[in-house]
Amino acid sequence: MTEKIDTPKYSYWGSVAKQFFSKKVTIFMLILIVAILLLSFIQPMFSGYNLMDVANVNDFSARYNWPNAEFWFGTDADGKSLFDAIWAGARTSISIGFISTVITTVIGVTIGAIWGNSKRIDRFMLELYNIVSNVPMLLIIIVLSYTFGNGFWNLIFAMTVTTWLGTAYFIRVQVMIMRDREYNIASRTLGTPTGRMITRNILPYLTSVIVTQVSQLLPSFISYEVFLSFLGVGLSPDVPSLGRLISQYSPYMTSYPYLFWLPVLVLALITVSLYIIGQNLADASDPRTHM
Repeated sequence: MTEKIDTPKYSYWGSVAKQFFSKKVTIFMLILIVAILLLSFIQPMFSGYNLMDVANVNDFSARYNWPNAEFWFGTDADGKSLFDAIWAGARTSISIGFISTVITTVIGVTIGAIWGNSKRIDRFMLELYNIVSNVPMLLIIIVLSYTFGNGFWNLIFAMTVTTWLGTAYFIRVQVMIMRDREYNIASRTLGTPTGRMITRNILPYLTSVIVTQVSQLLPSFISYEVFLSFLGVGLSPDVPSLGRLISQYSPYMTSYPYLFWLPVLVLALITVSLYIIGQNLADASDPRTHM
């Protein structure tokens, strides 16, 4: 007589997808961020927007047009379309956020995993972390931006050169918790190499933790870029960004409020949707939610 297991076959990533798409707010935010990404990376290719273009500055009929059928988001003091400006700026802000998050996560997770398994480097790394963590992050970024000058990659370097330490410390703590569990102690006793233990026994169980960290880093880096561009630090004068637009149009908050509030609204939609998607993905990637 053959025996049959009635329990359905378990698939981790299948369960993650099922849990992730079970929430309507997640689907809505996912559609929203996909639409924003498409507009940010495709629309500027056709608009040919140039931040330094002042060809229509003397055409008074093209200046300060409120949102209408021709100019969906209106025009500014130079007669440039705010719709084109916002998506060109969003492309820069999102690109900086994504690249900085990838660099910080890869370096932080790699070093954090080694840090949590090596007592030899633990003392040195703890001292380094204690020193860096006591200096305000924005101060470090601003000083490095002034030191290396304005530029896209210079700003990314300034934003990531120390932020990976926070991620590494966070992963270190999680790895130290995981490494002392019974199956890892048994695996170490049997002579399993450290590298294999990290990649097979520890990091796969920290997927939700890593996703949570990413969901916090991405909006943070975008906010850093916006704040620095608002101060006129980080990017070259000819590079559009949401922070630069908000800074440029802040004097028009009362006279032409659409110039200020529309970039702010797009920034809020980007950061909120990315955060909610990241948090829901982190919850979905936690095996405890699959029961």
